Parts: sequence; structure tokens; C-alpha cells
Amino acid sequence: MYALADCNNFYASCERVFDQSLNGRPVIVLSNNDGCVIARSNEAKALGIKMGEPAFKIKELIEKGNVAVFSSNYTLYGDMSQRVMNTLASFTPDIEIYSIDEAFLGLHGFKHFDLHEYARQIQKITTRNTGIPISLGLAPTKTLAKVANHIAKKNPEHKGVYMITTEEQRIAALKNYDIEEVWGIGRQYSKMLLRFGVRTAYDFTRLSASWVKRQMSVVGLRTQKELLGIPCIELEHTTSPKKAIATTRSFGEMQTDLGYLSEAVASFAASCAHKLRKQQSVAQIVMVFAHTNYFRDDLPQYSASKTITLSVPTSSSIELIHYALLALKSLYKQGFRYKKAGVIVSGISTNQHVQTSLFDTVDREKHKRLMAAMDKLNDRYGRYTIKIAAQGAGRKWELRQERISPYYTTRWDDIITVKV
Repeated sequence: MYALADCNNFYASCERVFDQSLNGRPVIVLSNNDGCVIARSNEAKALGIKMGEPAFKIKELIEKGNVAVFSSNYTLYGDMSQRVMNTLASFTPDIEIYSIDEAFLGLHGFKHFDLHEYARQIQKITTRNTGIPISLGLAPTKTLAKVANHIAKKNPEHKGVYMITTEEQRIAALKNYDIEEVWGIGRQYSKMLLRFGVRTAYDFTRLSASWVKRQMSVVGLRTQKELLGIPCIELEHTTSPKKAIATTRSFGEMQTDLGYLSEAVASFAASCAHKLRKQQSVAQIVMVFAHTNYFRDDLPQYSASKTITLSVPTSSSIELIHYALLALKSLYKQGFRYKKAGVIVSGISTNQHVQTSLFDTVDREKHKRLMAAMDKLNDRYGRYTIKIAAQGAGRKWELRQERISPYYTTRWDDIITVKV
């Protein structure tokens, strides 16, 4: 059996953990630059607030409904996610962290347990330890566990736990599960299946295996077998290295000055470099882009990108910043107000086998020691404690986060003081 543990309205729940006055009150969390709604409490959903809705369009509804609005605080959410995952890992050694708020649990050695009751314990203890409410779906396959979790969340009578064990339960669940909701079936496949009259997950299981394989390859066939209760997708205990890494941001205020843009791009390149080092990789291709605000018809528009291929792959912040700034200078044009920029690194390979160049003059061992020391200090004392000078100090290009909550768990000044 597999269980999918999913945090309920995760970002909104994180905000509630440290502010009990938010319980029962509508809560929403906004995207970068306080743009669109990316998380909603159940109360906010009941008001009719939709996911992805621009905040300025629902200003009146926010005021009328007494909605608590927060800027996204990813530092807090990431730390709370780690606490949830650590608690879940105490219930089984077989765990796959699927996303910031989801994890698959392998329960194959628990055949003598009452798994429904065990799931209740997982739910109770996780919420007690972290303050985050979770729902669990249990089933013989990972894809069916996703379906079971959907039922657990949408039907209050199950109180956050649902288990598919019988053929009758499986069929009933799939008949009420839209095909576009099935894990592993993307938007394009959903459209194609709808044209053939496949509207539910149950309809999909009724198709012939040969037709599914011909139309959707072996991936679609694997999904069909999973929905039939035949395990085909194992837990992934290690995360595969990324084939491309991107750091992009929309600016809180549009930028015209090359100096501020350079600071932003340097910081984006440094972030990519840090991510490469974390997964013990190096990159050979650096791409930088920048563009104006597409939604401002009253302003001149411009968009450009520049790609540079390095002679030797690297994860050094110094090198990646150097090449990213060269790319930015070649694409930058005066007279435009830039709204967004970013750095994407690709051509990624392991740092264990780097193809060097005969004409390479960089002291790579020195860079390696320097980056290791910088990472160690930043991990201990906080992000940007040590950084490259090109990243600047003013950060006038930074995101607009007017409603961000305190960093309750990661910053000494923000830790709650309890008076007794």
C-alpha cells in the first residue's frame, strides 16, 4: 500500500500556525510582487476567490470579506515543509518527498497494521508536531493514492483520511474523478481523450491497452495500469539532478538603470551557481533574458536574450556572474523600463568529471575552496551573509512584498516570545 500525505492549503496553514487569530478567517497568499492569489484557505474559497486571480481585481471582496492577505514567505514555508517531512519520515523509512507539501509513504511492511487507524495517527501527530493539517489517501498504487487523497480532502465525512482497498471502492472513485485531474495525464492528453469521449478516470481504464500505448506511449499505459490497481511507479528516494536551473524575478518597480539590472542578474547567476553546487553539478551554458512589461500598452516594448557557451563547465558564482553580466550588457538597450529578468543555466553535468580546456587560466581549485567557504558561512549565518560584490548592497530591484509575515522559524529577531 501507498499513502499520499498532502498538507491542506499549505501556505495559508503556515501563516495560521503562528497567528491563531487567523483561524476561521479567510486567508490568501499572493505570488511574487503581490500579484496573484497562489494559496487560499477554505474560507477564502467559499468567498469565491479563485486561484491565480490578480489581487487588484478582488480588492473590494478582500475588504468586504475581512480577508487576511500575505506576501509569499518561501523561507517560512520551506522550513515548515521540512518539519512536516521529518515527522512523516518517523512513521516509515520508505518516503518520497514529492513537493513542498506532498509526500508518498510506502506501507508495504505494514500488513498486520490497521492502516486506516495508522493513517489517523500520522494525521494527528503531524498536526500536533507542526500545526499543519494534512490529508491522507491510501491505495495499492501511487496514482490511486492521489485519487484517494482527493476524496479525503473533498468529502468532510472522511475527516481527511480515505483508503481504497476494494474493487468497488476503486471503481466508484474513478467514476467520479475527471480525466484532467489524473496524475500523469497532462493538458494536451486530456484534450485528446475528451475528443474520444473519455471524461473520467474510469472511462480511461476501459480503453484497450494497445490503443493507450499507441496514442500515449508507455507512460500513458503505465498510468492506466496504476488506475487498475497494478503498481508500476516505484517510490523515488533520491532526487534526479536538474537538467536546467533558472532564477528569474519580476521587479517590484520597473528598472531602467543598467547598474541595478546588473545587480539583479548577478544575484540570479549566484543563485543558479549555489543550486548547482548543492546538487554537485556544473553548467556549460548561460542564458540571460530581460523584458519590459507586456501589459503596459502605454510604454515601448522590448524583449531580448543572450546565450553564452563556456569553454569549461563551472559552478563558481564568480565565473557565472562574469558571463551573465557579459550577456546582459550585449542585450541591454537604453530607453526601456524593464519589468523582469532572469538567468538560466543548462548543459549540466556532474562535477566529478569536468572536461577542461588547454587554454583555461582559471584556478579552479581556488574557486572550489572559496565557494565551499562561502556556502558554509551562508548556511550558518543566513543567505547573502557573504556574496560577490557585483550583487550589490541596495537591492532596489527586489520584489515588492508589502504584506510578508515574520520569518518565525529562521530569524532570531522574528522568533515569538512567550511570556509566562
